[in-house]
Amino acid sequence: MNQHIQQLKIAIEPSRAKLLQHPVYHQIQTLAQLQKFAEVHVFAVWDFMSLLKSLQQKLTCVQTPWVPFGSANTRYLINEIVLGEESDVDAFDNRISHFELYQQAMRQMGASTSGIESLMLALQSGKTIEAAIQQLNCADSVKEFLNFTFKIVNHAPAHVQAAVFTFGREDLIPDMFTRLLEKLVAEAPDKVSIFKYYIERHIEVDGGHHSHLALEMVSELCGDDAVKWKEAELASIEALQIRAKLWDAVTA
Repeated sequence: MNQHIQQLKIAIEPSRAKLLQHPVYHQIQTLAQLQKFAEVHVFAVWDFMSLLKSLQQKLTCVQTPWVPFGSANTRYLINEIVLGEESDVDAFDNRISHFELYQQAMRQMGASTSGIESLMLALQSGKTIEAAIQQLNCADSVKEFLNFTFKIVNHAPAHVQAAVFTFGREDLIPDMFTRLLEKLVAEAPDKVSIFKYYIERHIEVDGGHHSHLALEMVSELCGDDAVKWKEAELASIEALQIRAKLWDAVTA
C-alpha cells in the first residue's frame, strides 16, 4: 500500500474508530428504529452522488465538444465508480442507482420519504442547494452534514473531494450492524429484504472494489505533494466528525 495512504489512515483512525463505535448501531433493535435511521441516512446516500458527480466533472471532460482531459487512469477510476453507483442492479437484475434502491428499501420498510422528497422537489423547482437545505424540516445536524458536503463540492480541489469521498464516506458499516439486520430480516422479511440487499451490495461494491479504485484515485491526485496529503487528511477527519453528528441526530 502507498506509504502516504498508510499515514493518512493512521491519522484518521481515531475519528473512524469513534464513528464505528457510535451508539446508534446498538440502538437499532426494531423495525421502527430502523425506519428512523433510514429517514436520516438517506440524505447521506443522496449527497454522496453529488460528491461523486463533482469528481467526475473535475477529472473528466463532460462538455461538448469533447477533448481529452486529465489522466486517462484517473478518468477510468472515477468513471467506473460512477457506473456502479448510478446504474447498479437490484435483486432482480434491474438497473437502478444506489439512491433509488435506498428509496425502494425505505418504502418497503414503511419509513417516511417525505424529507428527501421535499429536498428533491425544491431542487427541481430551481432552488439553490443552500436554500433547499435551509427549508428542510429536519435536525440541524442533518443540515450541517449537507452544507459540509456542498462546501466540499463547490469549493474544494479534486484531491480534497476524493479524500472525503474515500475516507469520509466509505467502509463505515460495522459487522454488528449487519448482524442486527439479520435479526430484523428474520422477524419481518417482507419489510427489510430490500434494505438488507442494499447494505450487502454496499459492502460488496462500495467497500470492496470501489474502495480500491478510490484509494488509487487519491494517490494519483495527491502524488508526492505533502501539502495535498495534509489537506486530504484534515478534510477526511472533518468528514468523519460531521458523519458522527449525523448519527447523533438519529439517536436524538
